[in-house]
Amino acid sequence: MLVKEYRICMPLTTEEYRVGQLYTISKHSHQESEKGEGVEVVKNEPHEDPVHGPGQFTEKRVHLSSKLPSWARAVTPRIFYITEKAWNYYPYTITGVPSPRPTVPPSLQCSFLPKFSIYIETKYEDNCGDSENIFRSDKILGDHEVSFLDIAFDEIPERYYRSLEDPRYFSSAKTGRGPLREGWRQHTKPIMCSYKLVSVKFEVWGLQSRVEQFVHKVIRDILLIGHRQAFAWVDEWCGMTMEEVRRYERETQEATNELVGLVAPTISVSEVGPPAAPRSAPASAPSTPLTDDAPDFLAAPKSRPRKKSAPETLTLPALRERAGAE
Repeated sequence: MLVKEYRICMPLTTEEYRVGQLYTISKHSHQESEKGEGVEVVKNEPHEDPVHGPGQFTEKRVHLSSKLPSWARAVTPRIFYITEKAWNYYPYTITGVPSPRPTVPPSLQCSFLPKFSIYIETKYEDNCGDSENIFRSDKILGDHEVSFLDIAFDEIPERYYRSLEDPRYFSSAKTGRGPLREGWRQHTKPIMCSYKLVSVKFEVWGLQSRVEQFVHKVIRDILLIGHRQAFAWVDEWCGMTMEEVRRYERETQEATNELVGLVAPTISVSEVGPPAAPRSAPASAPSTPLTDDAPDFLAAPKSRPRKKSAPETLTLPALRERAGAE
């Protein structure tokens, strides 16, 4: 398992980012979705936790077969998705799937690789990323790497670059914030930080290190792009209430599901809801459609027509003579 901690600062307050995060995730998911691929929202509903209190639970399936690198497409089925379950108790969030074993943390899981999982724990604070051991890392075996991600000056893949979303040039008309200059984290006010502890596990001999490093690179890029967009789109969501952004989230998710062309979600969004009734864990979704037919390689051999030259029956000479006498 490869564990890394990412710290991403933003020229916002944590209360501002609470709205901006919901808006950005919904808009970005819709932009990145198309027929048959994208983000399918399965559930979005209030959730009550005995420790963390009221929050919001979401379940998504991220369909991304065509977005995988060639070496990964070679070993994945045509229908491929990652199931993401998240509990938002802002300013603390958990992304993953509850494990049946208490000693194993929740995971974000792949539809066909049971030995692949991702666990993300996030905390938000109004500072410039200088809180040490915020996750009480004594719970983690060994040391983990801490990476500061700069939304203005860290590089992102060229295919994702948009000049209008570049914090070095963007200036907010509503807030007057930006552009961001070198060293902006030391002198910008307000400022907040997203602390993300990411654990990636891929227990397949010969591929573990390569896959875990690749997944962390993808996560790094996603975090940079998402936080850049949250700031660049600030004039779109600034001033929205939680009720307004939840309504935008619901409408956008319904439109995104229709765009992806999958089943309609069960969506019930609100800021605080009544405690959820105990329920059993949902069964995991199949990675491919289920049928009653056996796979080709397990099916019984099909009957083949006999050659015309072959006799219909083979008899012993004595039987043949007896048949002729009759």
